[in-house]
Amino acid sequence: MKIGLVLSKPPSYSETFFISKIKGLQDSGHQVTLFVQDNPKGFNLCKVVLAPKTYKGKLRMLFSGCWETLKLVAYPNRIRTFMRLEKQALKSFPQRLKNLYNNAHVLKANLDWLHFGFATLTIQSESVAETIGAKMATSLRGFDIAIYPVRHPGCYDLLWRKIDKVHAISNDLLMLARNNGLNTNTEFQIITPAINSDLFSKTNSQKTKPRDVIRFLTVARLHWKKGITDMLDALAILKKNGLLFTYTVVGTGDDYENLMFAVHQLGLNDEVEFVGQKSHDAIVTYLSESDVYLQYSISEGFCNAVLEAQAMGLLCVVSDAEGLQENVIHQETGVVVPKRQPQLLAKAIENLLLLPEDRQQRMMKDAQERVRLHFNLEKQRKEFLEFYE
Repeated sequence: MKIGLVLSKPPSYSETFFISKIKGLQDSGHQVTLFVQDNPKGFNLCKVVLAPKTYKGKLRMLFSGCWETLKLVAYPNRIRTFMRLEKQALKSFPQRLKNLYNNAHVLKANLDWLHFGFATLTIQSESVAETIGAKMATSLRGFDIAIYPVRHPGCYDLLWRKIDKVHAISNDLLMLARNNGLNTNTEFQIITPAINSDLFSKTNSQKTKPRDVIRFLTVARLHWKKGITDMLDALAILKKNGLLFTYTVVGTGDDYENLMFAVHQLGLNDEVEFVGQKSHDAIVTYLSESDVYLQYSISEGFCNAVLEAQAMGLLCVVSDAEGLQENVIHQETGVVVPKRQPQLLAKAIENLLLLPEDRQQRMMKDAQERVRLHFNLEKQRKEFLEFYE
């Protein structure tokens, strides 16, 4: 079977979700082609096809357009079919030409499945799969379905009419897609993220947790949707109540200045540290040296970092945003707190820390076992094979 995956760029080393999927499909005899905008690091796990370049200069763009058109001359039927489908979708003639150019690299492919790694990547490419005679699939992730349609109502209307099968990383995201117009009869499969247990195999569940200073940790992009401001508000309450702690945030992002100002206003300069982006090995070290993992997101598709924290034997406190409440089972493998309520979050953390030691140990062990059994890469590979077959 020939499967095409559409991404904006090849997966990085840390994106085990895509790496494992590609390897699993190849090991089962399937031919995988990756369609991307650019390949700066020379990704070569599978065949990589680059999209036509876009240029600011009109003359350079004209020459590039003519060159791509010449390369499509060998596919006259596909050109006609694509332009006809685009016209039926009520797209203007200039938009049709633009879409023909931007999708030229895929329009020349012979595939059984064309799978878009993110739903947003299907926009202006909805007719490609039908044009080349392939089945069309897309993955639903947090931003795709929880945030983007709020800013762009109706953005997936054409996609829902064209799609053959949907992959969602959580049941909650599937329900959001249906609320945004996905037909309930459309085929789907829930395939959650998975982690490499070998990388996150250390455990601190056997050690005696220090009670003098609690070490909190978050690994996240510094973005409003991660709810870090709410976590800072909750920690300020805990400091006022007399709790001694440190809070480390691993990650970078545009919200750094805002968060640093919040730290200053809340009087948390001595407790909070933003350490920037770190390697996988370094993150393992941070996890092994921490007690409680916090992920109080406003919106979250699923969150691999929470899986990693559970695998490392940390107590986890998360919000009820989308897939997080499927990632952590409340009061069994961690604590789930309604989002955007810092006072409630502070109380939940206090209650967690007051649990008897044996109850905390049971929660951590149950979390580790659940991650090991249900969120491993081998299980994920088998599920993707089922998805296409």
